Amino acid sequence: MSANTRVALILAAGNGSRLAPVSGSMPKPLVELQGRPLIEHVLLGARNAGIERFVIVAGFRADAVRSWAAGQHYHGLQIDVIENPDYKVKANGISVLKARDVIAEPFLLLMADHIFEPETAAALLRQPVEPGTAVLAVDSKLASIFDMDDATKVLRRGEYILEIGKGLPRYDAADTGMFLCTPAVFSALERATVNGDCSLSDGMRLLAQERKLRAFDIGPAYWQDVDTPETLAHAELVFADACRSDATSMEISCV
Repeated sequence: MSANTRVALILAAGNGSRLAPVSGSMPKPLVELQGRPLIEHVLLGARNAGIERFVIVAGFRADAVRSWAAGQHYHGLQIDVIENPDYKVKANGISVLKARDVIAEPFLLLMADHIFEPETAAALLRQPVEPGTAVLAVDSKLASIFDMDDATKVLRRGEYILEIGKGLPRYDAADTGMFLCTPAVFSALERATVNGDCSLSDGMRLLAQERKLRAFDIGPAYWQDVDTPETLAHAELVFADACRSDATSMEISCV
């Protein structure tokens, strides 16, 4: 069945220490790319794909993220910010779990620092998703991925993901940080939690073992994980010609 969702969860809790030479004390989601904060690119790209409600999980400088969110006045959008006070000591799976009480339907899961083209999100939202499953957008253009060593790797068999993790010895695609999820992701993360902690990959690994995690290849589309000054500079180049906005309509051709 189609997800037909209008909800997105954006993870924006990390302190972005590797980007500190650029961000200083600013939270990474508010670092600018092409004149807009990273998180605004993500939000507008998802909006152009049809998302109307956003739940943002903040952590480092949550006050600044809340202030930014309060200043966004895009017609028809609802933006809620919740806080993960454990962002310093726990992995990103805990940030996802902070939203389990406010999202009860299929949702788009995005990272505040993963820049993508709106059509990629729209194509992901068109993918069928069964109850209890999730779909991960992956990139099989391995030779074109900037800093493959730092990327989360994926090993597929047909349309299913067999393994996911940064240290996989064998892989055939990279995790783009874009997921189409059902609420089953929350229960998978709860099952994967050990000593009060889990990563998003831990939960997805459980779904993969149960053949409940499918891959959607983004094909020729562009994306970039912005973690360092080098990846920020690369994103500036990659999206230099594509990131255009119309100040009146707020329609953007790329985020």
